[in-house]
Amino acid sequence: MNVLIVGSGGREHAIGWKISQSRHVDKIYFAPGNGGTFENLDIKQNDIDKLVSFAKKQRSKKLLTIVGPEEPLSLGIVDAFEKEDLRIFGPTRQAAMLEASKAFAKELMREAGIPTAEFAIFTDAHKAKDYVSKQSKPLVVKADGLAAGKGVVVCDNADQAIAAIDSMMTKKEFGAAGSRIVIEERLSGEEASFIALCDGMTIMSLASSQDHKRVSDGDKGPNTGGMGAYSPAPVVDNDLYDKIVKRVMEPVTSIMKKRGTPFKGFLYAGIMVDQNGNPHVLEFNARMGDPECQPIMMRMESDLYEYVDAAVDGRLGSMPPIQWKDQTAVCVVMASRGYPGSYNKGEVIEGLDSKFGNDIMIFHAGTARDSQNRIVTNGGRVLGVTALGQNARQAIENAYSAVRKIRWGENGHYYRTDIARRAIVR
Repeated sequence: MNVLIVGSGGREHAIGWKISQSRHVDKIYFAPGNGGTFENLDIKQNDIDKLVSFAKKQRSKKLLTIVGPEEPLSLGIVDAFEKEDLRIFGPTRQAAMLEASKAFAKELMREAGIPTAEFAIFTDAHKAKDYVSKQSKPLVVKADGLAAGKGVVVCDNADQAIAAIDSMMTKKEFGAAGSRIVIEERLSGEEASFIALCDGMTIMSLASSQDHKRVSDGDKGPNTGGMGAYSPAPVVDNDLYDKIVKRVMEPVTSIMKKRGTPFKGFLYAGIMVDQNGNPHVLEFNARMGDPECQPIMMRMESDLYEYVDAAVDGRLGSMPPIQWKDQTAVCVVMASRGYPGSYNKGEVIEGLDSKFGNDIMIFHAGTARDSQNRIVTNGGRVLGVTALGQNARQAIENAYSAVRKIRWGENGHYYRTDIARRAIVR
């Protein structure tokens, strides 16, 4: 069996790395891939027609396609592949609305009784600002559509909320994604990421993880696509695990099936855990989290391909529980200085040939190869330096030891220094 992985980030590199360990897999293609992946195709992740054409030519090799990012899912890549009877893992366009529209997701949660923050939806900036002026609690302003993980503004006061409304609806900083917004109550507590494999009927939970969304240490600064993650997340104990499955994952998959749009793919729930240990959904994603994917893949003992293959055929219910390494994995994202704002590209990355050891993986994200075949920066989040350790403290030490061996440009890189520290505190 050959595998095609659609996407170019650290998540796709990590999935490909894990899939390559399967005895069932002969060859892995990436479209378009990055500087750290091989067998890269010159096909953009949103060029659905070309992706379908490539898959059709590979039909005799029994190609299985795995979709990494949200964009092709929202464009209906799964619908297009299934129309041609091509094997693909991911949700249909309608099922991917769970991520593609925050308003859709919030209204679905309300209908299904899934715990989430109180909210209101607006298409008019003046009405949105009037609503803000009448609220006494801190708010979060979200662009309805896809915004590469940056369309969420966590506000401390009304002035910040109004500024966020202006940036999304008046200045159009997120384009069409901000033409409709969701304003919701700002929840407090500790965040966790809960990801599961779904085949439309059965949920197979992956290891717990925790992301670090803000750009700076101490969870300060603007939201990003994620500056680091670790697994497992101690906050998700057995009691909370059961609550998330019963109150979140089962209701959302049940209502999707009831609506005639069963969810098949990686289903991600961003969870806020309140002081009483109860989960509230911040968001749903219709794909694996990034950078959560990297530490999860490092800890996974089972053959990922076998579970994805079973999910495509609706056979997850017959599969044994996934096995995990009894270790902690930590991923530190090395980003271009200036991210999530403007940053330079084309900086030569040095130190990638260092001796890192078997417990370290450097997953590429925003990288490319230049005319001299050197690895250069090509994005905001450049590398996901991921390490295993017997406990959180050791995994952190291993990860940052590797980070310190890598550099680019003159003061060109940036990373948070407190990834997974919360696990030690706990």
